[in-house]
Amino acid sequence: MMRDTLFATARLTLGGYLAAHGAQKLFGVWGGNGIDGTAGFFESVGLAPGRPHAIAAGVAEAVGGTLTGLGLAHPVGPIMIGSTMGVAAGTVHRGKGPFSTDGGPELPIINTVAGTLIALSGPGRLSVDRLVGLRVPSKVVALVAAGGLATAVTMVVRAARSTAPNDDGG
Repeated sequence: MMRDTLFATARLTLGGYLAAHGAQKLFGVWGGNGIDGTAGFFESVGLAPGRPHAIAAGVAEAVGGTLTGLGLAHPVGPIMIGSTMGVAAGTVHRGKGPFSTDGGPELPIINTVAGTLIALSGPGRLSVDRLVGLRVPSKVVALVAAGGLATAVTMVVRAARSTAPNDDGG
């Protein structure tokens, strides 16, 4: 029972923080910038147009975090977390060294690793999925994973292209 409790605590911690991080983007709560502030920031790092990217990131974090925390529709939540954290590491935190003290990708990488461990371990015995007997079909999981990966790669590549210096020295 101790192992189940610790696993649920880890799932709730990661999921809770990511859900709150998404709520900061979507609603401006807990010191967040809301959609408009997040959209402006996203455009400054090459994620244009900013508003749809801000909404997508906020929803991925809020929904992915909530699903992960509850152990519901597993492993959709951790996949959503991994997708949005991959974009964060490859855009906002790119080229700033490894640690968060310098703006680097330390936290998105840790979140991605934790989400991956949870995704591969299953939701655990203390989860909504286990309580109600829910199992997401493997084809759905594959589609969500492929979509998350394709979206993350596309966004990172677009951002890199839009912030790269052009050939005329600018």
